[in-house]
Order: sequence, then C-alpha cells, then structure tokens
Amino acid sequence: MDEGRSALTADETETEPKRTPRGTGRRLHGAIAHKLGVAILSGEYRPGEVLSGEVAFSEALDVSRSAYREAMQALAAKGLVESRPKAGTRVLPRDRWNLLDPDVLAWAFTGEPDIQLVRSLFELRAIIEPAAARLAAERRTRAELNTMRDALALMRRHTLANDQGRSADRDFHRAILQATRNDALVTLSASIGAAVTWTTQFKQRSRVLPRNPIPDHARVYRAIAAGDGPAASDAMSALVGLALEDTRVSMAG
Repeated sequence: MDEGRSALTADETETEPKRTPRGTGRRLHGAIAHKLGVAILSGEYRPGEVLSGEVAFSEALDVSRSAYREAMQALAAKGLVESRPKAGTRVLPRDRWNLLDPDVLAWAFTGEPDIQLVRSLFELRAIIEPAAARLAAERRTRAELNTMRDALALMRRHTLANDQGRSADRDFHRAILQATRNDALVTLSASIGAAVTWTTQFKQRSRVLPRNPIPDHARVYRAIAAGDGPAASDAMSALVGLALEDTRVSMAG
C-alpha cells in the first residue's frame, strides 16, 4: 500500500469525522416520544398501522437507534404501540391507550384534541371529583386546607388565562384528591390535575373564558373547610358541569 496515500486517508479521517446521529440522552428520546405520541394521538398514525422500521425512523429523525428504541419503549409503556419480532411495531387500538397518563394527555392536546376525549374527561371528572370533595370535607387536614386556600388565592391573583393560574387550579384539584386519604383516588391526582389543566387551556384556545370560574372553586373550598360533605359534593358537581358548559360554548364559537 502506498504510504503517502495511507497517511492522507488517516488525515482525512481525523479532519472529517464520520457524521453520527445526535445522541441518546433522556431529553432526546423524550422528544422523539413526544413527536411520535402527538402523531398517534392526532391520527397521523392509526390503530393497527405498522410503523417504519427502526433504521428508517432513526435515520429520518436523525437520531441514534438506541434513542429511538428508548422512545418506543416509552410509548409501549403508555399502551400506544406494541413491538414484536419480525412483525415490527404497530399502533395499538385506542382502548389500550393510557389516556390518563399526563404525557398522553399533553400529546392529545398539542393539536386539536378529539372532542370525544374532551367529553370523556369531563364525564370522568363528574364521577370522581364530587365524591372526592365529599371525602375531603370529612378527612382534610389543616395543611391541606392551607394548600387549597393558597391555590385559590393564586388563581384569583393570576386568573386562569395564564400558566400560573392554571397551575394553581391544578394544585387545588390535586389537594382535594390528596385530602380524601384514599390511596386509589390519590393515584389519580396527577391524571385529574392534567385533565383540569388541559381542558381549561382548551376552552381558551380561541377566546377568553366565557365567565369567571373562580367563584365556583371558592364555593367548593368553603364547603370543604366547613366539613360539609354533601355541600362540597354539590359544589364540585356544579363546578364540573359549568366547566363542561363553558367548553361547549367555546367549541361552538
């Protein structure tokens, strides 16, 4: 072999390294999962559809194959996809999706969410939250009341038109679930909190809220603080029902 040519090749290898994908970090595979999750929830990839292979997808997204695999594992854990040897990765039926997972809810509301999903979330809240408010009125601690009161104060200060107010709204509803002392209900706190945040944001996607919902929250708080379970349940039922009506008005507009 010609030594000069060999040396030139080595120099070229040093100065022009082979291009590699962007990496395998947690933020990267999280971004891939987000991109594909949004595509699945929006209907770009439909249930039963087989996704492109690992090599094709990793090249198309300009990421390493390991980062792509980690993203697919995250989607599989949320019930969105299933991978099998030789059969590839396919999108699972909708009834397998973990729609209460906070990430899945975020992906669903990234674009225009399925109206049936919005309705389903309100129906879930109408079933869960009034009963939770009743239990919270009977079992809440002073610390939990303080959390609800502080969240209500932040909602009044910032309104639900911005992230700070919506974050306080989420904390208010989560504190109620925490106050039930019911482990099964407490496990729903992240999901209910995410549902509250995203449906509130959805109502304001094209215009301001049709009315101020903070007094509805104040009535729930006062009933819980008074230890009046039936009144707390009724106030929460009214809150969720009015929120659904606000959403219908927003959708009609």
